[in-house]
Amino acid sequence: MQYLERITIDPEICHGKPCIRGMRWPVEVILDLLGSEMTIEEILEDHPELEKEDIIASLNYARLLMSGQLIKSAA
Repeated sequence: MQYLERITIDPEICHGKPCIRGMRWPVEVILDLLGSEMTIEEILEDHPELEKEDIIASLNYARLLMSGQLIKSAA
């Protein structure tokens, strides 16, 4: 559950999709960047508003979703 406090769900931001720290950075976009073979370092260089912990939180969030565990996120 480490870093999950960085994932927020707010119906007013990105249609309620899970996002990074209340910003308009959906978890799915972070996963898309990683899936396009960008490294964490490249993502952070291109998007300085993000932090390494945000990317790790996105991966942990996706892992928990895939495991079928319920996740409670802060608003």
